Amino acid sequence: MASETKEDCSLLPRLPDLFETVQQLLDEVEEAAEPTTSRIIQAKVLKGLELLNTAAGMLSQLDLFSKNEDLEEIASTDLKYLMVPAFQGALTMKQVNPSKRLDHLQCAREHFFNYLTQCQCYHVAEFELPQTKNNSAENSTASSPTAYPSLLLMASQRQAKIERYKQRKEVEHRLSAMRSAVESGLADDEHVREYYLLQLRRWVCISLEEIESIDQEIKILRDKDSFEEASTSHSSLQDKPPVKPFILARNVAQAKVFGAGYPSLASLTVSEWYDQHQKFGALPDQEKAKTAAEVKIAAQEKEDQEEKGDKEDEYDEQTLHQAQQRDDWKDTHPRGYGNRQNMG
Repeated sequence: MASETKEDCSLLPRLPDLFETVQQLLDEVEEAAEPTTSRIIQAKVLKGLELLNTAAGMLSQLDLFSKNEDLEEIASTDLKYLMVPAFQGALTMKQVNPSKRLDHLQCAREHFFNYLTQCQCYHVAEFELPQTKNNSAENSTASSPTAYPSLLLMASQRQAKIERYKQRKEVEHRLSAMRSAVESGLADDEHVREYYLLQLRRWVCISLEEIESIDQEIKILRDKDSFEEASTSHSSLQDKPPVKPFILARNVAQAKVFGAGYPSLASLTVSEWYDQHQKFGALPDQEKAKTAAEVKIAAQEKEDQEEKGDKEDEYDEQTLHQAQQRDDWKDTHPRGYGNRQNMG
């Protein structure tokens, strides 16, 4: 049994090698030209998270860090292992499963918060620890549309962001100048310690920014879910059949008068009444349209009649003129004029 345990331990990777592999995977994921949704990037993300879980378990077994010790008591080569929770949060944010997005955000926030708590405990940098989940939920409730944040608070938050950005850029500039010497192993212990302290401060700035963006995204996702639930319940209410009209009676006498047998009891809803009158053309708009059509037809008939009368008048004048010409002809031509057959 003891020999098998030794063989299993020998198969596990060394903590420095494991941390170096994780850091390399994280750099490849962040600097990749491919989209985060690609299979290659997601495979690296899952591999990095798996190795980080192993590293976290090894750190817990080795008990390298204790809240009772100061930062100066930690060895320079062990300072980098404080960044394991920050790496876990960064890789968790790279997961792209939409159905589990809220879970990934909450998990990443927890990792970043643990890292910041650890750094504050060791006084790595001066910063204000973000609110916990419960406090952030209460803050989001307080910042409802009816509550307006003060301009001073907004200005202070903006100034804090600017300061963090400047500090991060300065730290990254110093890290790029020291990286080659530290990675090649030519730097002494003092420079190695300074290099890892700068790395810790850089990830403090990153963690604060990530927690702020995570809280905003979580609020958006929760508002979206509540809106979808409200729209679903509203649509289910609309699908219910309409309630038939009824009359409430105070006593038996009113029930007899306004009961189901009373002729004035409502038997149709407004929609049913409208559909029925529309079917038979009895609506006011339909009556107006019908009257307008009748007026148009009557006007057309009147116009045709007047045109016909004009033609008849023209015909009568022509007939009269022909009759007058015939009378004039009779006056100048006696009866039998031109009739040669009856000559005696």
